[in-house]
Amino acid sequence: MPTQLHKQISVLSMNTLSFTVCFAVWVMFSIIGIPIKTGLQLSDTQFGLLAATPILTGSLIRLPLGMWTDKYGGRIVFALLMLSTILPIWLISTATKYWHFLVLGLFVGIAGGAFSVGISYTGRWFSKERKGFAMGIFGAGNAGAAVTKFVAPTLVVTYGWQAVPKVYAVAMAVTVILFWVFTYSDPEHKVSGQVTMRDQLVALKDIRVWKYCQYYSIVFGGYVALSLWMTKYYISEYGFGIQTAALIAAIFVLPSGVIRALGGWLSDKYGAHTVTWWVMWTSWAALFLLSYPQHRVIFKTIRGESTLDLGLNVWIFTALLFVVGIAWGFGKASVFKYIGDEYPHNIGVISGIVGLIGGLGGFLFPIIFGVMVDVTGINSTIFMLLFLVTCWSLVWMYTTEVRGVKTLKMIASTGMEAADSEMEARSRTAQPDGLESQTEMKGLFRPGA
Repeated sequence: MPTQLHKQISVLSMNTLSFTVCFAVWVMFSIIGIPIKTGLQLSDTQFGLLAATPILTGSLIRLPLGMWTDKYGGRIVFALLMLSTILPIWLISTATKYWHFLVLGLFVGIAGGAFSVGISYTGRWFSKERKGFAMGIFGAGNAGAAVTKFVAPTLVVTYGWQAVPKVYAVAMAVTVILFWVFTYSDPEHKVSGQVTMRDQLVALKDIRVWKYCQYYSIVFGGYVALSLWMTKYYISEYGFGIQTAALIAAIFVLPSGVIRALGGWLSDKYGAHTVTWWVMWTSWAALFLLSYPQHRVIFKTIRGESTLDLGLNVWIFTALLFVVGIAWGFGKASVFKYIGDEYPHNIGVISGIVGLIGGLGGFLFPIIFGVMVDVTGINSTIFMLLFLVTCWSLVWMYTTEVRGVKTLKMIASTGMEAADSEMEARSRTAQPDGLESQTEMKGLFRPGA
């Protein structure tokens, strides 16, 4: 009979593996979309829509999946989710028209819903003190995007892009079998069957949920969007081939996924607010520099015109992108630490809401990226957009958490001072009677009285 610790480790391991495979499938168009774009002569906007289509379904389905996980348990919901994607993944290899890919992408996108199932299923197996770290380890399955960066380009170059969905469909089938064999159910991890969908949706009235959605839209939505876009970015901006471009893009994708476990540990130790606050400021600074477009300045000198090329070379650019990835990796964990601490009894539905909005960011950003690049012709405009979203996150965090805490402390301090003043006033009011009595008593014993 397996012990509780053995069950915890087994469930966490299989959840993380399954999420990794699901995430690799979810972003597969970031690689196979490039030869498809060339073959079908698509614009950047059309490519953005193609890459983002699976993200839409995976985002929208997160909320109901979170609810079903609370009600029926994570094991059965996760297994059925993965099973439902196998056929659509395989059928992508047979698609020939743009609309074929869009429709199949919607079905394949269900794999992206694995997060809200797995995060709830994982969180319920661990205590509050270890929940952040455990959920961070599970969230490291984001590194599935890096798996696609490593595996898919080689398959594309060697066997053609059609080989990628075939291999992924087989991998998903094997994962479902392993998951079912090595995971466990726990009836205590379900919400009462009397809880209705309407009861769970009451969470949408909580302004804190929307604030966490905003944070997650940049740390996760931005991560997904750049995971989809960066291979193409390196090809367009720096002229690399697809294998080299994907490999360099993995410098952003892989650490950002793996470091999430450390982000969970830091959030447990220092608190979700502290980690998220520094995540936002770090990404703000790096995104500001990444927004700077490549350009050339012409100076008129006494010897004629002199030019100076300004902009980020590929290594400085990649280093800054790496910093953003690390920051967002911490942020993805810290946002869910907020949720785990504040909503322990309906973590499934709250994670579903936050994951939905974050995923919608991952859907909308690539489409907006494509429009901005088509209109301006400047690749770095995508970072200008992410910079502005980060600015708004910082404003919201400061007004509600930083200044809010200062205001509460001030109110508390003022209340204490008022209480002290009242006690002192009462003391002074009572004092004259006492003094008067003492004076009278002394007068009775004065010499000559």
